[in-house]
Amino acid sequence: MKVSVSSVLPPSISMPLPIHHSRRSLLKLSSALAAGLILPKPLKAAPSAQKGKLIAYVGTYTSPLQNMKATQVDLPPGNGRGIHLFEVNRSTGEMTPCGVVEMGTSPSCLAFNAARTHLYSANETERTGDNEAGSVSAFQIDPGSGQLKLLNTVSSEGKGPAHLSVHPSGKHVLVANYFGGSVAVLPILADGSLGKATDVKVDQGTVGPRKATNAPPGSFAFSGHDQTHAHMIEADPSGHFVLHVDLGLDQILIWKFDAEKGLLTANNPPFISLPPGDGPRHFAFHPSGRWMYSIQEEGSTIVLFDYDGEKGRLTARQTISSLPPGFAGSNFCSEILVSTDGRFVYAGNRLHDSIATFAIGKDGTLTFVTEEWSHGDYPRSFSFDPSGEFLYSCNQRGDNIATFRVNRQTGHLAFTGHYTPVGNPSIIVFHDLTQGK
Repeated sequence: MKVSVSSVLPPSISMPLPIHHSRRSLLKLSSALAAGLILPKPLKAAPSAQKGKLIAYVGTYTSPLQNMKATQVDLPPGNGRGIHLFEVNRSTGEMTPCGVVEMGTSPSCLAFNAARTHLYSANETERTGDNEAGSVSAFQIDPGSGQLKLLNTVSSEGKGPAHLSVHPSGKHVLVANYFGGSVAVLPILADGSLGKATDVKVDQGTVGPRKATNAPPGSFAFSGHDQTHAHMIEADPSGHFVLHVDLGLDQILIWKFDAEKGLLTANNPPFISLPPGDGPRHFAFHPSGRWMYSIQEEGSTIVLFDYDGEKGRLTARQTISSLPPGFAGSNFCSEILVSTDGRFVYAGNRLHDSIATFAIGKDGTLTFVTEEWSHGDYPRSFSFDPSGEFLYSCNQRGDNIATFRVNRQTGHLAFTGHYTPVGNPSIIVFHDLTQGK
């Protein structure tokens, strides 16, 4: 999606690496001393006992292929070619290209079914052919090579689908149409292909203000408070409820889900509101299922919610900045992840171009630990590899993916020195061909 910053702001300033690192090192040292933490020693690469291929799939923003009737959303022409495949070195994190699925429809979000036999892509365009909507594609994964075979493509029932997920039942794909301000449920057929939507919900309500309540001092960040914008959709851990965020409405909407019929019914209450203008973008559940963390794109905050899984209710308990202490200026938050061991939250900051680490307390509350430069421009998303030893940052405007080693004890990220060139990367997901998951 396109974000706009007032013309009052100067262009991004590129600082020499020694100065940049000095500033960040000072911030880390100050944070560590304040929290009573000891900075970690660099970790050496540990050889993996696993065998077989680990494949990474990278979704990108692309330009329409020749003779294709696909209209981009309000983004510049993309540098990606479609879905890029890489073989991953398990010990070093380095990635080697091993294929491309040529697509001119900006497959910007990818999701597997639970068995990792199929991959689904949200294709972020405003029109596909004569249909004024984006689309979702289904692929079969070759179990030996990890290569993709297109099964079919169906309408997402809205413009600019920016996110999708597979329901825990394995029977439906859930898709959020950012520019359409809507969400849809697509049935997964017996062969893994997709059917026509069984339900579509169009977001309704009053759009929030251009100025975020919790924006950093001096921020001109404005992205989605011009209309309704469904930005993410995902089921809760039980699958009984489906949640989706609307950035423009500053709401997280909650639905009861009929997994047999593929129907959404408004919960009671049907939504919870975030501070006006803050713009909820993505959320992540804690492995315990007791807490959920929401990241706000324009407010640059993370909100901790207590989650009642029986009633599908959220109760806000903590709000913390995604940025280091003292930051001022414009920033757009992006991704939020919880480590698989439930000890840390990672939050992405665009313009500031960093990934922040927060420690999770026994009660779910967050404490800022440190932040690491993304080693590229505009980190749109990031993901852990299956081992949790590496984190990969998709630096959208930098046309690269940067690889970091994760210190599982402290949560710190250490750049490995590995850059992978990819045009406008948006998302990276992994498939272990040895384990089939």
